[in-house]
Amino acid sequence: QVQLVESGGGLVQPGGSLRLSCAASGSIFSINAMGWYRQAPGKQRELVAAITSGGSPNYADSVKGRFTISRDNAKNTVYLQMNSLKPEDTAVYYCNADVRRRYATYDYWGQGTQVTVSS
Repeated sequence: QVQLVESGGGLVQPGGSLRLSCAASGSIFSINAMGWYRQAPGKQRELVAAITSGGSPNYADSVKGRFTISRDNAKNTVYLQMNSLKPEDTAVYYCNADVRRRYATYDYWGQGTQVTVSS
């Protein structure tokens, strides 16, 4: 089995920063892409940022220039540094990983961490 455990969410004022972490553990041969998604109340889940195993990032237009995704392959961990946060960034943030196990590749999700941007 594989687990993704997120941490780092919380309440922050507009203009502030937060850093999310997501560590994958379990029966892992390798991890392909990793990413962060978010879902605000009443809205669909959307991609925030993703990063390939080689470190190439991809961002939603709404977070470009403010968020930075990175990963530590030795620790099977992905990070999301969020700067200049806005109230519209408020959502539950989910970690996602495309995990290669012994015989197949599977898609895994974390449990989600709440990010609230409010004064």
